[in-house]
Amino acid sequence: MQDLVWLAIALPLAGSVTLHFLGRRLRGKQAGWLATLLMVAALAVSASAAAGFFTGTQAPVRVELFSWIPALGLDVALRWDPLSAVMTLLITGVGTLIHLYSIAYMAEDQRFSRFFAYLNLFAASMLVLVLADNFGLLFVGWELVGLCSYLLISFWFTRPIAAAAGKKAFLVNRIGDLGFTVALMLIFANFGSLEYSEVLEDPSRIIGGGTATAIGLLLAVGAAGKSAQLPLATWLPDAMEGPTPVSALIHAATMVTAGVYMVARAGSIFQLGSAAAAVVATVGVITALWAATIALVQRDIKRVLAYSTISQLGYMFLAVGVGAHVAGVFHLLTHGFFKALLFLAAGSVIHALANEQDIGRMGGLRRALPLTFAVSAVGWLAISGVPPLSGFWSKDEILAAAFAGGGWNRVLWGAALFTAFLTALYATRWFLLVFLGDRRGEAHPHESPPVMGVALLSLAGLAVVGGLINTPFRPALEHFLEPSFEGVQLAASPGGATPWVLAAVSVVAALGGIAVGVLRYRGGAFERAPVFSGLGGWWRWVSNGYYLDSIYGNLLVLPGKLAAAWVAFVADKSIIDGAVNGVGWLVRRLGSSLRPLQTGFVRTYGAGLAAGTVGLLVYLLSRGTG
Repeated sequence: MQDLVWLAIALPLAGSVTLHFLGRRLRGKQAGWLATLLMVAALAVSASAAAGFFTGTQAPVRVELFSWIPALGLDVALRWDPLSAVMTLLITGVGTLIHLYSIAYMAEDQRFSRFFAYLNLFAASMLVLVLADNFGLLFVGWELVGLCSYLLISFWFTRPIAAAAGKKAFLVNRIGDLGFTVALMLIFANFGSLEYSEVLEDPSRIIGGGTATAIGLLLAVGAAGKSAQLPLATWLPDAMEGPTPVSALIHAATMVTAGVYMVARAGSIFQLGSAAAAVVATVGVITALWAATIALVQRDIKRVLAYSTISQLGYMFLAVGVGAHVAGVFHLLTHGFFKALLFLAAGSVIHALANEQDIGRMGGLRRALPLTFAVSAVGWLAISGVPPLSGFWSKDEILAAAFAGGGWNRVLWGAALFTAFLTALYATRWFLLVFLGDRRGEAHPHESPPVMGVALLSLAGLAVVGGLINTPFRPALEHFLEPSFEGVQLAASPGGATPWVLAAVSVVAALGGIAVGVLRYRGGAFERAPVFSGLGGWWRWVSNGYYLDSIYGNLLVLPGKLAAAWVAFVADKSIIDGAVNGVGWLVRRLGSSLRPLQTGFVRTYGAGLAAGTVGLLVYLLSRGTG
């Protein structure tokens, strides 16, 4: 089946094309079911192709489809190894559940079929990215997911705020993509190829540490844009203006995971350029802490989760930065389960409350939405890092790897541990304010339709047991991914009793965050003031995202607008239009000066002809005389 893995891309792509041209001819929810069944088929193909990896009877293979750019030595070829298999199963598995959920969630939307066309295209684009066997094809998928994010974030484009959010996501990602493009130029200039086999297998034979650091830093810029890390993180919270299933797909299975995947795939480059790896880890921790503090004060039920995603992605960047690639991929996987669950649960609440998203107007939903309450509790405990749920195992592995690195990594470990405390605190705040206490709104809630419930229960099950695929007692994922990281020196785990002590500290941090959250928000009491007394100034800073959007607006957007206005109304009008108008004025004046010669009388033309003849003769005679 590995030779047919291209079907995993072709099936949702075919669904997108079909729904784009014929979607309006389908009745009822047929478009949604068609898109979902094609995702199920893609999942079946992926699982069948990956079976050999699970049994240990299959080696990584290259599936070449056709020649693409011979001048650059690029083919459309797929790399089927354990890493791409994990990513493919995550995209198709979680993507299928989100498609299923969307059938009911988007049932009343006027552009129902178009939504599923975009959703299928999003999945196909992400599959191109993770299955690519060279940086050129990876870049194609990279740009396609950027396009799809724009189409889906601004899906309700008649709302100005949604249209603006789509443009913001697109433009911020273009900044990151500039760095990524320059990195690809450097790779080709040094290696003469963009093929993984030529670039990633022992790059030290071609380049030194300095060049590897430069390439790594430029790749990190691209990853920061796609995975919403500082300083390019501001687009992701605004992306919540799209439909909730889109938020779940972006945050759990596509788009934002691309940066982490790319850094993990290019692990040998970052290992050689250790300074770039250190920057990735440091930026990840700073971003995780920054986003976690902001999540503490958000009122929008989805924006809390959006900042949570930024923070959790910071953990993944910490992992791949310190060389714990398996831990980073592990957290990417478990995060996909519990974050998709939390977003779809939030969508269930929004659906039940007639599109209300302010948690200040919720509360008391436990009895009205028992299923949503139960699965949300699973998601809350998983993201908080409470054992034995999935979030505990992957987060603990990252913290242990950072601690084992010593030196600066110990500082990063301390910041990441404090972030774990904040994670449990904001997750507890989110859960208690939505489901406990008295109702603060006026809507009459109702539980989600059964098709949405199936998706929620499936994700809840994955969030519970998903972490068991890689535990200290049975590191199955670590062994599974070994072929993908062959030749890359992975971070060592601490020995002796240290892992158990670190795990205990991690659990204490999580339980401490939950305890503080329960004490502060028990009974669903919504804050009218800062989380803790005496922090009013901090509250204002955090509530405004540390004014990062304002800083960018004043330093970049406003000067850009002024420059554009000067070009449009000064340079264009006075210089460009002035030059064109000046040429026109000169032609008119010249025409006015020559107009008297055009009288229309034959005698005038005859006189002119005679005068010219006489003048010519005089000229010729004078030359002959000389």
